[in-house]
Amino acid sequence: MCGGRKFTGGKTVCATIALLLCVTASAHVGSPDVFFQGNAGPYPLLVTIRPPDVIPGVARIEVRSLSPGVEKIELTPTPMTGIAATHPPIADMAQRVAGDAQSFEGALWLMSVGSWEVHIRASGAKGAGELPVPVASVALRMRPMSKGVSYFLFGMMAFLTLGMVAIVGAGVRDAQLDPGVTAQRWSRKTIVAMVCASAILIAALWEGNAWWSSDAATYTQRIYKPLGIAASLQQPDLLQFQITDPGWLRLRRLDDLIPDHGHLMHLFLVRWPAMDRIAHLHPEQTATGFFETRLPSLPSGTYRVYGDIVHESGFAETAVGEVTLPGVEGKPVSGDDAEGPTVFDSGYRMAWVHDESKTVAAKQVALFSFAITGPDGKPLNDLEPYMGMGGHAEFIKEDGSVFAHVHPTGSVPMASVAVASPAAMIAMHETSVGPVVSFPYGVPTPGRYKIFVQLKRAGKVVTGAFDLTVT
Repeated sequence: MCGGRKFTGGKTVCATIALLLCVTASAHVGSPDVFFQGNAGPYPLLVTIRPPDVIPGVARIEVRSLSPGVEKIELTPTPMTGIAATHPPIADMAQRVAGDAQSFEGALWLMSVGSWEVHIRASGAKGAGELPVPVASVALRMRPMSKGVSYFLFGMMAFLTLGMVAIVGAGVRDAQLDPGVTAQRWSRKTIVAMVCASAILIAALWEGNAWWSSDAATYTQRIYKPLGIAASLQQPDLLQFQITDPGWLRLRRLDDLIPDHGHLMHLFLVRWPAMDRIAHLHPEQTATGFFETRLPSLPSGTYRVYGDIVHESGFAETAVGEVTLPGVEGKPVSGDDAEGPTVFDSGYRMAWVHDESKTVAAKQVALFSFAITGPDGKPLNDLEPYMGMGGHAEFIKEDGSVFAHVHPTGSVPMASVAVASPAAMIAMHETSVGPVVSFPYGVPTPGRYKIFVQLKRAGKVVTGAFDLTVT
């Protein structure tokens, strides 16, 4: 039995890997920030949205115009679907960054868990245009109260409680005295009143603490828990797996998946810990939550499994798991499937086009550019669109705490863009590819990463692998 469904034949290894140790959000593991590149009318924009890790919370937004002429940036958050999506609040104005006429910063409140979109409206000499950017709003943790604040609040509680008891005692003691009569310091009636007041206040504080604990427990249940993958190898090359739900929101479903780039799931198998082999596959759904796919030839070892899916609300997430495989003798990949790194013909290779003197810093968006070069070392200008994009890239940290699937438009799945704005999705569909393909992304934490890149040439998808050290 594996994840509630029986798989027959073959040696089975089923586990949900310990990626829960890292912060997980949306369609990325350990990489909650959103990076998106698109056009707001005549203005090409590069947008970075840093969602809050507690909900409600404030999302930080950075907008850079890739062309001059933008005079004003307005920001508006709305749920992606539902009646509230048609009644946006008043827009917030982004502020221009000092010393950089093309960069703007702003902040917006995200009030609830779910699929949101931030409408970026740019205005300037060329007119105005709007770019919707999907954002997954999830609570990732509980922020503990600082010791200083807790000590202060406890002191205030004790002070107010003792003060209230003293006021009750004084009131009972002095309320019925005639003028000029000196009250007894501690009458029996006064003591009884003060004891009763203390009991009532202690009961109120106890009830308040119970309410606080219950509210904290409810919030804890709303902290995002990623889907799991329980996988097993059935036939020599047939991988079957089930998406398992650890329980997050009662509204989460698995029968509402929508295609992204024409596929219900993008599945990645990465051999661990070497990260020397990757397969980018597109399994078929056999039942709600159950999938299967034929594997290409893969060396034996333990593989971390990442499955990207998008719900009909536009909410995207990545299911995570682990499977141990013997040496697999499968058929060569075809269609949109890819595996690698690819062994190129002599003189050809995939190259990372960048200034090696510049370092990549954490939390700073950058363009990661790649090309296929010929024997003369120059980029080839015959690349083809791959699933409607110039290419696909996966950023994976060596400790497994980060996995991000990125496109030339950024980290947002196209299916989410389609839910937010079908017109925007169509406009981003690439029909031609230049010699260099760039991916906007900001690495979340320092450390060592592996970048896998899939590009398409002569009808074949090829995969490159690159090492990245982030300061």
